[in-house]
Amino acid sequence: MTDTALRHLEELDFEQLLRGANLRVTRPRLAVLDALHESPHADTGTVIENVRGRHTQVSHQAVYDCLSALTNAGLVRRIQPMGSVARYELRRGDNHHHAVCRQCGSIVDVACATGKAPCLHATGMENFAVDEAEVIYWGFCANCQNGSAATESTSPEPTTSTTTEEDEKGRR
Repeated sequence: MTDTALRHLEELDFEQLLRGANLRVTRPRLAVLDALHESPHADTGTVIENVRGRHTQVSHQAVYDCLSALTNAGLVRRIQPMGSVARYELRRGDNHHHAVCRQCGSIVDVACATGKAPCLHATGMENFAVDEAEVIYWGFCANCQNGSAATESTSPEPTTSTTTEEDEKGRR
């Protein structure tokens, strides 16, 4: 199958995904979904850069609005590791977790050790119905382990330097 044919199938899947969530199919929403497909764990700045690189007429605000609508509809998962800007991914509903590199800020998906939610059972929570536990593993990626960087830093740095108003709100 050609790249063009694969791209067309993905667009159709995104259209069905939007319709299934009772959202209108719009060019900005499709572009945001495509950007997240290409760059899992992307921050808002990266999504904006990707979308505007292909669709210059899509505004920054439209991307923010799309991310918000897609997250609220459950089509996109928003994660925000401590000390990092918000990140977005299409992978959701499978109870996976994340590993974050303390040096470069890279994020990778980690399968849940127990396989079903919630994967942790808190004590003293008898009056609280836990349905999900979010686990973040912190450490150093292979690239940072191989360099001297692993011994120089203990705080995460985002992989991009773009900080947005939405990201700042999420830190408060």
